[in-house]
Amino acid sequence: MPNYPRLVLAALLTPGTLLSVHSPAAAETAEIRIAQQFGISYLPLIVMKERHLLEQAVVEAGLPQPTVTWAQFSGAAAMNDALISGNLDIATAGVGPMIIVWARTHTSLKIAGVAALGAMPNILTTSNPHIRTLADFTDKDRIALPAVKIGAQAVMLQMAAEQAFGQGQQNRLDDITVSMAHPDAAAALLGGASEIDAHFTSPPFSNQELANPKIHKVLSNYDQMGGPATFNVLYAPEKFHAANPKTYRALLAALDAAMAAIKADPTGAAALYIKAENSKLTPDFVESVIRDPANDFTATPLQTLKTARFLYRTGAVKVEATGWRDLFFPEIHDRPGS
Repeated sequence: MPNYPRLVLAALLTPGTLLSVHSPAAAETAEIRIAQQFGISYLPLIVMKERHLLEQAVVEAGLPQPTVTWAQFSGAAAMNDALISGNLDIATAGVGPMIIVWARTHTSLKIAGVAALGAMPNILTTSNPHIRTLADFTDKDRIALPAVKIGAQAVMLQMAAEQAFGQGQQNRLDDITVSMAHPDAAAALLGGASEIDAHFTSPPFSNQELANPKIHKVLSNYDQMGGPATFNVLYAPEKFHAANPKTYRALLAALDAAMAAIKADPTGAAALYIKAENSKLTPDFVESVIRDPANDFTATPLQTLKTARFLYRTGAVKVEATGWRDLFFPEIHDRPGS
């Protein structure tokens, strides 16, 4: 051994210094790129953004404060394209779109779920008084949803169609669906001057529409799932997950903190939502949606395997999930998911 001065030798023999000498730790990302869509289901991300919870969690993990870049998309198709092309680190969309991109990238980018954003009912509403069930829709009707065929509500509609009309009939209503962002679709349905006479949507848009006596509910995805089910999830490529372990764990910590803040202060969360979305909804209305027992802001995935099995059985994906944990990175596996 070389004749190092005693203080230098002592420094070299400390575990942390040995690590830095023999296997320098790779620097984690200085920028985190996250995208979301519209609706109150994304409230945990809004709270995280407005209160800088992710930046705080990363710093608490011992890393430099990152730049967090937020983007907003109107549908899952564009979101998934951005993730696959490397223009996003974290995407957020419905369970169906996440499973589709999970299967599509199973041998390449290995995209998988990070956590749930919460359980929330999605409701198919209509202004057509003659429509009471799916069987009442005709080729003259138009159902608005964010992304035809592959979006969260598109997959929910396919599952409902299979239940209503039998196996092999899951695409029966696809031809009358129209891709439209939730805010635009709600405005079209409430305005009554558009070809749109139905909307498969989530809170607060479903609450807003059903407050109008001319609009009624056809079905809820909770009906077809047999109870509360995860609506939206966060998902990421394996490359981001593997290269940024501290940042990744900080993301989960920030998400849990945001959900705790929503439950502790629904009034404050409602104010943050209105500000971030530039919403014209009243604070009391938004708070009532947040407090609705049907809406549960939890990171635990619920009933995601049912959607995975449906997509595999109908040929929409070619990779079979044997359990819900197959769909998510390991850090969430200790939670009581399904």
